[in-house]
Amino acid sequence: MTLAAATHGFLSPTGVEIAFLLVGLVTFGAALVTVTTRQLVHAALWLVVTLGGLAVEYLLLTAEFIAWVQVLIYVGSVVVLLLFGLMLTRAPIGRSPDADSGNRWAALAVALASAAALVWVVVDAFRTTWIDLDGAAAGSTAVTGASLFQNWVLPFEALSVLLLAALVGAIVLSRKAKAKANAATAAETAAEAAVKDTKDAKAGKEGAL
Repeated sequence: MTLAAATHGFLSPTGVEIAFLLVGLVTFGAALVTVTTRQLVHAALWLVVTLGGLAVEYLLLTAEFIAWVQVLIYVGSVVVLLLFGLMLTRAPIGRSPDADSGNRWAALAVALASAAALVWVVVDAFRTTWIDLDGAAAGSTAVTGASLFQNWVLPFEALSVLLLAALVGAIVLSRKAKAKANAATAAETAAEAAVKDTKDAKAGKEGAL
C-alpha cells in the first residue's frame, strides 16, 4: 500500500480520476450547448445532461447522498419546472431568433469574470481548510443535513421562493398571452361581421334599385 501510494502521482492517474476528467469534459460541453443553442426545449434537455454529469461527479467523489439529491431535485424537479414554464408561456419549439440577443461577447466576458471571481472566492475561503479523512464522510446524510439546516437555511429557503416566483410568473404570462389571443380573435370576428353586414347592405340596396 505504501509503495502504491508513493508511485501514484500526477502522471499516473487512477481510473476514478480519468473518469472524473472525462465526465467533467462532457458536462462542460453540455453546459456550453445549453447556453448557446437557439432552441429553448433543447436547452432544457441539455441542462438535464449537465446536471446529470454533475451527479456522476458527486458519485465519483463518494458523495452518494449529494448525487441523489442532485438527480431528484435538480433533474427531477427543476428541469420539469422549466419545461412547464416553457409550455405555459407557449415558447416556440423550433429555432427561435429571439433566444439570441446578439450580445454573446458581452455575455462571455461577464461569464468569465463571474467564474474568475467564484474561483478566487472559493480558493480564498478554503485555502487553509483540510478534510478529516478519519471522520465521517463529507457527503454523508448526517453531515450534509447538519450543514444544510445549520448554515444554509436562508439560501435554501430563498431558492424555494425563487422557484415558486418563477412558476407564478409563467402562469401570469400565459394568462396574459391567452387574454391577448382571445381579444385578437374577438376583434377579427367583429371585423369580419362588419364587412359581411356592409356587403349585405350593399347587396340589398342594389336589389332595391
